[in-house]
Amino acid sequence: METLKSPAHPVRLSGNGLKLIAILAMVVDHAAITLIPGDFPGLFLLRAIGRLAAPILCFFIAEGYFHTSHLGRYMGRLLLVGVVSHIPYTLCVSGGLWRGWRGTDVLFSLLAGLAALAVCQNVRLAPWQKLLAIMACCLLSLSADWNYIAVFWILGFGMFRGNRRGQMLVLAGVGCLYLLQGVFSAGFLPFISRFGVFLAIPLLLLYSGERGQKSRWIQWGFYWFYPVHLMVLYLLCRLL
Repeated sequence: METLKSPAHPVRLSGNGLKLIAILAMVVDHAAITLIPGDFPGLFLLRAIGRLAAPILCFFIAEGYFHTSHLGRYMGRLLLVGVVSHIPYTLCVSGGLWRGWRGTDVLFSLLAGLAALAVCQNVRLAPWQKLLAIMACCLLSLSADWNYIAVFWILGFGMFRGNRRGQMLVLAGVGCLYLLQGVFSAGFLPFISRFGVFLAIPLLLLYSGERGQKSRWIQWGFYWFYPVHLMVLYLLCRLL
């Protein structure tokens, strides 16, 4: 008896397509922080859209671990762009250059998550060594945007690679931890905007598994867009 196959989903997104969506959401979020008054009624909706960027970026950091041919260079790229992005981030998001000691950009959280995943996949390390190293990665990410939340997402996405349902459960579970953070540190509307992380679930379910067009221009373009757009938003804020 011939079995019936379910039709393929009509819409599929490549890795480049999902990264582009994440970048656009990130721009919306940072523009809302920088250019829109805090009492604007729809601000929390714009921030909610922006929240979907982080889990998507964490997903592709984990994917990148399994695709890279040189982990050290991969981590070096994240570190380089993170350092370059620190000043634009503090000017645009933290409220001024001299407040930069309070926190830094998301690239450092992504780097910590990548390091944690590399440790977790290292078969030469004992379980207790892996646990201590992962805890260290979480501590080192505390002052960065998305802190240990990004570390947990990257870890979970990497550990459940090939199991899309498991990865989405990780996204939801760590997302609940992110909501719990907001109970103690955010007002009502900022807390509601945190539910935007769950908007990433239907998007990631559309991932085709294909990376999309590959070139150094595209690769470095995704990296350098981050500090450049922050600096542009800061300059716009100053002009306006």
